[in-house]
Parts: sequence; structure tokens; C-alpha cells
Amino acid sequence: MTAPIPRDIPDLPPIPGHVVLPPTVVPARAVLIPARRRPVAAFRGLIALLALTGVAIELLAADIPPTTALSHFTIQSSILLALVMLASARCAWSAHHPLPGALTGAALFYVIAAALVHHVLLAHASSPFATPDGTGTGIGTGTGTGTGTGTAWQTAATHILHTAVPVAAALDWLLLTPAGRLHLRQAPAWLLYPLAYLAFTLARGELLLPDAQDRYLYPFLDVAQHGYKIVLGNALLVGLALYALAVLLVALDHIRPDPVRRPR
Repeated sequence: MTAPIPRDIPDLPPIPGHVVLPPTVVPARAVLIPARRRPVAAFRGLIALLALTGVAIELLAADIPPTTALSHFTIQSSILLALVMLASARCAWSAHHPLPGALTGAALFYVIAAALVHHVLLAHASSPFATPDGTGTGIGTGTGTGTGTGTAWQTAATHILHTAVPVAAALDWLLLTPAGRLHLRQAPAWLLYPLAYLAFTLARGELLLPDAQDRYLYPFLDVAQHGYKIVLGNALLVGLALYALAVLLVALDHIRPDPVRRPR
């Protein structure tokens, strides 16, 4: 037989040294189950396909080796965006948690930065660094010996990579991505890749022969023509502009309406 349970249980004294844990804030993603967003996944898949199509056309139509084409910032940033969009499409299709905002924001930042450099510095007629063929691209413009068909394909790729892809990526961010996921502390980290790219392109120019085609990939980074003092000054100005762009993206992310906010 078991002993009877007493009716009145005396209060137990507090445990010496017992620490009461403060309340914690649980992030929403830890308790909310993501929903399938198949139209979003399809749109992001189309963005990835568009970016890869532009890259493929550049590699096939440009009159330069593929390794040189792949050395351009535009090509690299487009490939990165395509990979991020494919991963984001998979998350949306399978109802997984979205990719970190720092990663998706960086991919968006790089393609917009490449587009702005193209339209402001390379394609604008009043720019001192405008390319002589008028296409505004530094890819495949070294000799100007391409055929008319190749030039048409290259022009199409230029518009795809510098206009269509950045606009599509911006629309995905504005209309299909939760707001408030970017933070100001991410802006300096995003500049590490452009800084590494600057070191790469300058080192590449030093290692190639002086008469090599496309020795320096962008006119404002041409040390042979402008010297290191002017090139580094140009790089500093571009870097400050890119940092301002990153801060602008973060600010817009916190003031824009949230397109995927669920009703409470």
C-alpha cells in the first residue's frame, strides 16, 4: 500500500542561489512555418535563367577568351545572382526558411552596382571612360573585329546583364522579399568583394604583357593609361559611391512596405 497524500503541503523554502532566467525573445522564423510560394519560385527561376543566358551569350559571342570574359565584375556578379536566385527558388518551392538577408542583399547590391557603373561610366556619352564602340561594355571590345551577328548578340547580352537582370532582381526584392532584413553593419562587408576584385584586376594587369589585349578590364582602372595615382583615386570614388548605394538599399529596406506580411 502507498502512503496517503497529505491534504496540506507546506511551502518549500526557496532554493539558495536559484537564478531566475530573464525572458527571451524568440525570432519569428523559429515559430512560424514557411508557406509554399510557387509563383515566387518560378519568378526567381526565370531571373536565374535570364542571368545565365546573358552570361552564356557573352562567353560565346565575345571576341575574347572565356577566361577574360569571366574576369569581368558583371559576369561574376550575374553568376552569383543566378546561384542565389536558384537557391531562393528552391526555398520558396519547398516551403523552407528563406536565405539570409545578408546573402540575398549582397547579390542584389552587386548586380545593381555593375549596372550603375555600366550606365554611368561606360555607356554614358559624356563620361571620360565611355567605351569607343558605344556599347558601354568592357567585354569583347579590345579589337573590334567581331562580325555584325556577333555584335548584335553581344549588344543583346549587354542589355540583359546591365538592365533586364538588375531590374528583375530589384522587383523581386521590392515585391516578393520580406522587408527589414538588411542591416547597416552588412554594408562594409559587402564592399569586401569589390575591394578584392580591385586587387585582382590590378594584379592581373601587372602580370600580363604590356601589349596584351584587355590588360585592364575597365577604362577607369587602366594603370597603363592613367597611372596608379589616378586609378586609385577613381577606385576610391567608386568605392564611396558603392558604400552610399549599400546604405541606400538598407534604408529603403526599412522604410518600404512589407509585401509578404501576414495578417495577425
